[in-house]
Amino acid sequence: MFRLENIKIYEDLSEEEVLKQACSKYKIDFKNIKKYSIYKKSIDARNKSNIHYNYTIDIDYNGNRKIKNAKIVSEENFELNINVKRKSKVRPVIVGAGPAGLFCALILVQNGIKPIIIERGKRVEEREKIVQAFLEKGKLDCNTNVQFGEGGAGTFSDGKLTTNVNNPLCRKVLKEFVNFGAPNQIMYINKPHIGTDNLIKIISNMRNYIIENGGEFIFEEKVIDFTIKNENISSIITEKREISTDTAVFAIGHSARDTFEKIYEKGLNMEKKSFSVGVRIEHKQQMINNSQYGTKSKLKLPPAEYKLAYHGENRSCYTFCMCPGGVVIASSSNEGEVVTNGMSKFARNEENANSAVLVNVTPEDFEGSSPLQGMYFQKELEQKAFKLGGENYYAPVQRVEDFFENRKTVKLGEVKPSYKPGVTLSNLQEILPSYVTKTLKEGLLDFDKKIKGFANKDAILTGVETRSSSPVRIIRNDNFEANVKGFYPCGEGAGYAGGIMTASIDGIKCAIKILEKE
Repeated sequence: MFRLENIKIYEDLSEEEVLKQACSKYKIDFKNIKKYSIYKKSIDARNKSNIHYNYTIDIDYNGNRKIKNAKIVSEENFELNINVKRKSKVRPVIVGAGPAGLFCALILVQNGIKPIIIERGKRVEEREKIVQAFLEKGKLDCNTNVQFGEGGAGTFSDGKLTTNVNNPLCRKVLKEFVNFGAPNQIMYINKPHIGTDNLIKIISNMRNYIIENGGEFIFEEKVIDFTIKNENISSIITEKREISTDTAVFAIGHSARDTFEKIYEKGLNMEKKSFSVGVRIEHKQQMINNSQYGTKSKLKLPPAEYKLAYHGENRSCYTFCMCPGGVVIASSSNEGEVVTNGMSKFARNEENANSAVLVNVTPEDFEGSSPLQGMYFQKELEQKAFKLGGENYYAPVQRVEDFFENRKTVKLGEVKPSYKPGVTLSNLQEILPSYVTKTLKEGLLDFDKKIKGFANKDAILTGVETRSSSPVRIIRNDNFEANVKGFYPCGEGAGYAGGIMTASIDGIKCAIKILEKE
């Protein structure tokens, strides 16, 4: 295979037309290409008057000479080379059916092991209806919601598959998503996303495959306890049954507070960790497009994205989980708490863009010695947001201009909040810690220098965003086991991931450790 790089494309073309232009650049005969695949496609918008696509294409070439300046690469192999040593006939139990749990189960069944997956929420198809009912009527189901249920918290997001982690397993995760129904373009576009609408179908397909290969799912049962015998995991206890096992993967997500408390009570080693809190900001998507792309390009460009960071004297502020053409979504999982997140469908065709704007908090910000203090800090902020919003799951919102002036918003401007079931005009400074407010203001002003209009007076802030990552880490050794053998803390909730991609990768890593353990 030859890799043709730096193919600049200035107009909207079909894949075949792009390939022909690559052939022209490298002076090769299009007719001699047996097969090809796009390896990478990105947008170069650094020069607003010269925006173009940049392609990298792999080809199987039948010509009789080498291609000058082209790299020789091997065709990708997505099979994992696992030295399976597991002899135990006891079925592993996976707690949680989010990305970490699902990918752990997937790798296990692909290697002949038949796990039991326990999920407190409903199947993803039923979950979608319950989430929609909450958004329309404010009726919360504490076991099936945006945080809990098959697919995990990432299902009702933008379905982002970006990560700063440079790991070959990233390509494995992308390929498996494609195998289960994701569009093939996630394999090559620079910032791939699936969209909530696609994720629902993909997760259902993954579940069916796991079942067909011997896995078993138990839905609508919450794990309430587990037993330990001779420092080994012995069983998992749900509300309805006890399941004997010697291997338990706890891929519980970052919102399973009752499970965190049980794990701490049972004596597993845990520690506080840094995380971030803040708000969601909404702008008109067209404004973001104009800022990022300018107005001269004739390309049919996708809704523009951004990723911004500001480093203050003592704290940092950054954007997270930016959702082009999306909505701010109600993400509560406990009664009496308001939590926000962002969500986009694959088309990203809503009027507003939104993103979390977050400030880092550290263990030094929490009183008390318990490793769960960060969790209680989150909870307190969410309860304050619930009260400020009107105690009906409406979210408190504030115009940016009013936020800077420390006054309650009494009238909205050109940007209309997308959050459902509704919003309450408020002053968010009444509930946010002063050090968070200070750094948010500094960050917004800094971001406005990078994206003109970011601190627009009518941009909307919606509170609060508190669950960008887990507030705790369940400590594990090099074999991925906790201080109880056979107990595998896994994914975002355990403190080892931050998003769909890294959670999926961590699920794969845990599965490999289980398979390679004698």
